[in-house]
Amino acid sequence: MKVALLGCGVVGSQVARLLREQADDIAARVGAPFELAGVAVRRIDRPRDPALDPALLTTDAGALVTDPDVDVVIEVIGGVEPAKKLILEAMAKGKSVVTANKALLAQDGAALHRAARRNGVDLYYEASVAGAIPLLRPLRESLAGDRVTRVIGIVNGTTNYILDRMDSTGASFDDALQEAQALGYAEADPTADVEGFDAAAKAAILAGLAFHSRVTSADVHREGITRITAADIANARAMGYVIKLLAICARDDGHGVGVRVHPAMIPRTHPLAGVREAYNAVFVEARSAGRLMFYGAGAGGAPTASAVLGDLVAVARNRLAGVSGPSESVYAALPVHPMGETMTRSYIALEVLDKSGVLARVAEVFAEHDVSIQTVRQEGRGDDAQLIVVTHRSSDAALAATVRRLRRLDAVRAVGTVMRVEGEDTA
Repeated sequence: MKVALLGCGVVGSQVARLLREQADDIAARVGAPFELAGVAVRRIDRPRDPALDPALLTTDAGALVTDPDVDVVIEVIGGVEPAKKLILEAMAKGKSVVTANKALLAQDGAALHRAARRNGVDLYYEASVAGAIPLLRPLRESLAGDRVTRVIGIVNGTTNYILDRMDSTGASFDDALQEAQALGYAEADPTADVEGFDAAAKAAILAGLAFHSRVTSADVHREGITRITAADIANARAMGYVIKLLAICARDDGHGVGVRVHPAMIPRTHPLAGVREAYNAVFVEARSAGRLMFYGAGAGGAPTASAVLGDLVAVARNRLAGVSGPSESVYAALPVHPMGETMTRSYIALEVLDKSGVLARVAEVFAEHDVSIQTVRQEGRGDDAQLIVVTHRSSDAALAATVRRLRRLDAVRAVGTVMRVEGEDTA
């Protein structure tokens, strides 16, 4: 069984290492030996693992994926292009594909699935979400006889590390980010992580599998964590909450789904609150199975490579048996609701004048938009004061209208952080 590897960075180098070190075990599990036919890289002269045979390296990825001797292509270069073009070329030549490319799957997954089905090959991508955690296969196969109603979790290790450090040490966002970069958890340009793009792509993949509907990254409401302050962390702690960047995919009774990524406060008693550092954890709720939790290393070269090799074994077994694995299931075709229709509880931090009657005027604005207040905390600061308002459940559109009106209120100097409150129904 000959394998072509596209990419030899953090993940690709670990895939090559595991293929080499575990060759005998993998061959025994599959029923045939593996051979690494070639490794496509951008630069031949870059320093690499000395155990990797330099003769395997090539800059001609196109020739490698169309090599008639290659059976399976592993794509770990990331990004949309040239990855998409190479995968489609491989499939056109009858080769199955294993990929960890969440951005491509979330944007153009439908085209890849169509090509796989048209050419009778497999497309597996367990490593695209939550690293080593076996999550996609249970959604696609183990829960195929159930009805998944909700998926909620932490799917980005970088942001979880940053928020965890802010909570546990009192660090600012900038200091926690610098620490994450120094440890290799965050890229030099952390935009994809801290602005929620990475988590949004993963949420799209999760929602598509969970609800048998086509969901793209463009369908996902996305907010990052760059506006979270040390004061927000402290306020959350005082109220018994912790802040996490959550991916939430929910099926409603109206035959639609909501898919969103944003920071949220969750109770410290919730299992997700205890997910520390760069770990990931995801809750899956199904009608018959109930609540299931998946936890583990969500990123890193070796954990992601582990998921890649798991897919490789499955694809190789299918190929030897002359069959294909499960294809895309989008029969439900559920519409994705806009964020404004989502029902959530919310936290709003207001800087207000410290004088009598202000709280009543603020409460009137909430009442005008049918947003019910659950709790209020007030702290005086000389001439100013801070109001922390936590609401009952209301539509996100009603909350947005409330916030717009509050910004025009004379007694309100500034509307600070606005954040959802989640998790009390699964604590």
